[in-house]
Amino acid sequence: MKILSVLLSILLFNFGPTGNKIELADLIFINGNIYTANDNQPHAEAIAVKGDRIVFVGSNSEVNKFKGTQTRTIDLHGATALPGITDAHHHLEGVGFREMTLNLEGVTNLQDFLAKVKAKVDQAKPGEWVTGRGWIETFWQPPVFPTRWDLDKVAPNNPVILQRADGHGTVVNSAALKIAGITKDTPAPFGGEISKDKNGEPNGMLLDAARGLMARHIPPTSPVDAERAVMVGVQRDISLGWTQVQNPGGDYRDIAIYRKLYDDGKIKLRIYKVLSAPGKEAQRLLSEGPIIGAYGNRLTVRALKFYADGSLGSRSAALLQPYSDAPDTSGFLTIKEEDLLPVLEEALRKGIQCETHAIGDKGNRFILDEYEKALKAVPPDQRKIADPRWRVEHSQIVNPLDIPRFKKLGIIPSMQASHAIGDLHFAPARLGIKRLEGAYAWNSFVKSGVIVPGGSDAPVERGEPMIEFYAAVARKDIKGFSGPGWHPEEALPRGLALKMLTVWPAYAAFEENLRGTIEVGKLADLTVLSADIMKIPEMEILKTHCVMTVIGGEIVYQAAPGTAAIETDFSRLPATELWWASSADDE
Repeated sequence: MKILSVLLSILLFNFGPTGNKIELADLIFINGNIYTANDNQPHAEAIAVKGDRIVFVGSNSEVNKFKGTQTRTIDLHGATALPGITDAHHHLEGVGFREMTLNLEGVTNLQDFLAKVKAKVDQAKPGEWVTGRGWIETFWQPPVFPTRWDLDKVAPNNPVILQRADGHGTVVNSAALKIAGITKDTPAPFGGEISKDKNGEPNGMLLDAARGLMARHIPPTSPVDAERAVMVGVQRDISLGWTQVQNPGGDYRDIAIYRKLYDDGKIKLRIYKVLSAPGKEAQRLLSEGPIIGAYGNRLTVRALKFYADGSLGSRSAALLQPYSDAPDTSGFLTIKEEDLLPVLEEALRKGIQCETHAIGDKGNRFILDEYEKALKAVPPDQRKIADPRWRVEHSQIVNPLDIPRFKKLGIIPSMQASHAIGDLHFAPARLGIKRLEGAYAWNSFVKSGVIVPGGSDAPVERGEPMIEFYAAVARKDIKGFSGPGWHPEEALPRGLALKMLTVWPAYAAFEENLRGTIEVGKLADLTVLSADIMKIPEMEILKTHCVMTVIGGEIVYQAAPGTAAIETDFSRLPATELWWASSADDE
């Protein structure tokens, strides 16, 4: 009997109670406070990983059967682990260049803005371009756009071009205007505006398509700097806990850089790249077809990005009624139906996903109308993919009558919670209280039956996941303030906010069977945090930081010793893994 008992124990250890052979794990996590985002098994304390996949999720006692002599065990000491979080709207290159050039975030007045610009100009060579990004005048006193004449005071000779934080407005100085040949007689292109003073002279502000008049004169980015920007962005992202970014806009040159860096083993972050449309990049994707799951499911290119309008802050978002604080304008659309609709229809026939930037209520209604026309013109039996999962990026100001249309048409509103806690300081002035009923309405969308993938729109916003999670559940600014018209009922419970950063972005990228939850068979992507964001007070969420990032079963980042109670033996990590694990970011 004793011999039979031993044999039975051996069989159960190797095959388990179901009779399936157990694969010994390469890596085991124990003693974790694990939120799986899987409704069938929402909580666990241990995970086993084989290769790049999860082979077990459950208790500490059960995970032992996956442990062999070569298995590495990491004790989480009660730390909170989530499915590897995803930023569903993240401009990777922009994040990198923000860190590499003049970063104007956090400037609170025109004087400090000009002082920063002057310091950069003083370091530049004569005639060298000075570029930067991140200013936002809505928090200045007074909240006025800077002008060419302001910049001329500190940069009389060097051409200067500085993007507003939202990326839809740019201020330039007189030297830059001269190089571009922009005068009072220069017509504004469709979908753009050359702002002018009362005498009709350009004041230095260029909105949306008008920025292209200037951009073509800026010296091109060197291949070295372009590659460095990606690496800087990736390093920052993994240190914050992001395991995938969905990167809207760009071209095949970006993809070539990713391929080189993946080939060289220099980046591990998953990238869901979306190409700019309409134009040559779109036609190439439609002709050549998508790239899906390259480099171990790290690189996918299967979508196109359009723009319906501009931004609320720059008053270029297209509204159904005039701006409350500028009744002479309602913003403007940035694309024509005749340029958009044929591409949408071809994308349906060829299985290419489409997503469109839309901020204002007119912009959102316009793109819903265009999507509806395309979906009717190309019925499911004529599509390569019956469920195209088209997206509207931002969906910030939506007429309440249009919210149910997203569900009816199968359109995904991809939204960024941090926009609300910043914009709502000035949105009442732009829109009036009444129009805020359809503004940043995550909960209304969820209740209507659609998912809401969450992102940050970095570098428009900081690009920090804890800010996004906090904004979604608190709907207050980072000081805990909530004002009139902020609609606290639009906040989400924490379980749904977690899905905004995990399950829902995976679905929006056709990857729900690969990632988004912690469950057997899925990619072993994890984000480990310093605190339990599902339970701690709201304001404590903002103090929470990433202590470990795991992508495909590989530890690609770990916080410096002393910042978290997690231990692992780094002597056993390969050299490249050790380099990433030690690349802490202090932001």
